[in-house]
Amino acid sequence: MKIKLLTLSSILFTHWVLAQNLPLLKVSDDCKYIVTESGDPFFWLGGTAWELIHRLTKEEIDMYLTDRAEKGFTVIQTVILAELNGLNSPNKYGEKPLIDNNPEHLNEKYFELVDYVIKKSSQLGLYVGLLPTWGDKFNKLWGDGPEIFNPQNAEKYGEILAKRYLEHNHIIWILGGDRVPENDNHYAIIRAMAQGIRKIDNRHLLTYHPIATKMASDFFYEDTWLDLDMFQSGHSRIAKEYEYVVNGNKSEMKRPIINGEARYENIPDRFWENKDYGWLDDADVRVSAYWSMLAGAAGYTYGCNDIWQMYETYRPPFIKARTDWKAALSLPGSSQMKYMKAIFEVFPWQGLEHNPSLILNENPEDESFMMSAIGKNKDYLMAYTPIGKPMRIDLAQLNAEKAKVYWFNPRSGKTFYIGEFETKTPHEFEPWAKGWGSDFLLLVLAQHATYDLTKFISTPSR
Repeated sequence: MKIKLLTLSSILFTHWVLAQNLPLLKVSDDCKYIVTESGDPFFWLGGTAWELIHRLTKEEIDMYLTDRAEKGFTVIQTVILAELNGLNSPNKYGEKPLIDNNPEHLNEKYFELVDYVIKKSSQLGLYVGLLPTWGDKFNKLWGDGPEIFNPQNAEKYGEILAKRYLEHNHIIWILGGDRVPENDNHYAIIRAMAQGIRKIDNRHLLTYHPIATKMASDFFYEDTWLDLDMFQSGHSRIAKEYEYVVNGNKSEMKRPIINGEARYENIPDRFWENKDYGWLDDADVRVSAYWSMLAGAAGYTYGCNDIWQMYETYRPPFIKARTDWKAALSLPGSSQMKYMKAIFEVFPWQGLEHNPSLILNENPEDESFMMSAIGKNKDYLMAYTPIGKPMRIDLAQLNAEKAKVYWFNPRSGKTFYIGEFETKTPHEFEPWAKGWGSDFLLLVLAQHATYDLTKFISTPSR
């Protein structure tokens, strides 16, 4: 007999989330970030759970969602018509999503589980980035397909889903699914699905998830239905996540920019090249996240190769999955995203301005590339060094004569006080460790600033 033990903290957490009523989300007035309907900042910390509905039981869904909620995640990205033979391979309850693979005829038994995910996510304080379909159902390229969409049934399918989930505040619609439109028919299908949703639903945000190295606006720049500019920076240690954000924020058609699929933890680096570059790890996750956010992104999505596919050892592994998804929940990268979100939320992070001139030393654009940003009121700045290289910082850009300086350790979530410095001259700050996996975030606060770092402070033992 298996006995499940609930800790007091988990019981209190459950009672707290059950009382939540999630607000609608909207684009900020400056079109750079996401806010709630009352104007409060919304930090998109997403998790890719593409096969959640297709491959898990309700109990397993609860396990995944609870873990992510406890780690501070705010968005779960999942798919109705899933990638891994999601049309013809049934879920764990023996149900397929559509009747005769017709998008206009839903299988209610399958959609009961979709409904369950929507309801459970709300109870746990999580928004759902919901993909109506994976991209192989309109543009096969690779994968199982089959292609079942045309402009007519795509519009109807969008309309059906919009009606079904209209009253749920915590939905974010995501079209695409790791594909780009390659011909007029593909464009027509996506635009028709968006039109079907918008015919019913103007309450929820809508975006598009493209393939690696692409942004949604590369294809739908002038489409008014596109609220958020999502990009996929891909699964490579040589990816330059910040470039998408910096370039996107220069666009005349401004939208909040989301890194919707970045370097996955525990995946072969550049797996598509079939070469041994090693495996991406938690350091890759952190570098990708801090580069994205300090460049001015509105949010970041964490992913793990074992978790997106909900890998279990009896299943054929996809892209060399090697860890059962339940065990992969404990990989360090996801917990470190909690620290990242927490330290940003100490500050009015939506006013951060990417500012490379703060870093005065040489800064080659390789894995050591250092990033910096300054608060809108110039009362704090952040500078990130991915491999522990010392940083010479132009403190004079702060609106203060003196500044308090701290190191934040992205691996532990702890902050260490360095000292107080005059801002009239530059200063060099050197972390206590170097090399891959030894990344640090420098926090520089104007002397008069009142941002509270108390809960992050640690002893010099580091």
